[in-house]
Amino acid sequence: MIAGNDITALILCAGRSSRMGDLKPLLPLGKDNFIERSINLFRRVDIKDILMVLGHEAQRIITFLDGLNVRWVLNDNYDHGMFSSVQTGVRKLDENSRAFFLHPADIPFVYAETLQSLMQSFEAGKTDVCRPCYLGRPGHPPLISTALTGAISEFDGVGGMRAVLARHREKTLDIDCHDPGILMDIDTPEDYEKALKTFSP
Repeated sequence: MIAGNDITALILCAGRSSRMGDLKPLLPLGKDNFIERSINLFRRVDIKDILMVLGHEAQRIITFLDGLNVRWVLNDNYDHGMFSSVQTGVRKLDENSRAFFLHPADIPFVYAETLQSLMQSFEAGKTDVCRPCYLGRPGHPPLISTALTGAISEFDGVGGMRAVLARHREKTLDIDCHDPGILMDIDTPEDYEKALKTFSP
């Protein structure tokens, strides 16, 4: 049976946060910030291996991560887009991981129950990808078999992760979740203010 120690949480926080105007991973969300909320989400479902992909202002984030017992890797090519961070991360996955959650740090309001549903579905079915869906729309974080890491690492990048997953649609399982947080990425100050009013920190 798959367990938390079989899964890596791959958290992407390498971008410039240019539309936000501030370093998004360290912005406060109640008593936490974006990074803490992401880390705590995965720890609530007993995932111990947490790998952060860093880039813009990496040193500020590295200083913050000290003592949080997470791994990190630096994407020197973060300006090439998010997929470059995905590729950087999958190349550093633990060799014992059977699957990984792919989670941008700017999607901080996912329910732990959603992760549990994805893990259960991954174990129950012969699938390489389990995607959470809300009202028919897929969101984050998908749970992806490490069987796909070679395909991700070697992909030319055109179309990004969406294009990679489209090539494996026949082994993708969509899981309906009552979780609007899977669709809520926070890119702008307006998104941030709306999120703070709509979701409990």
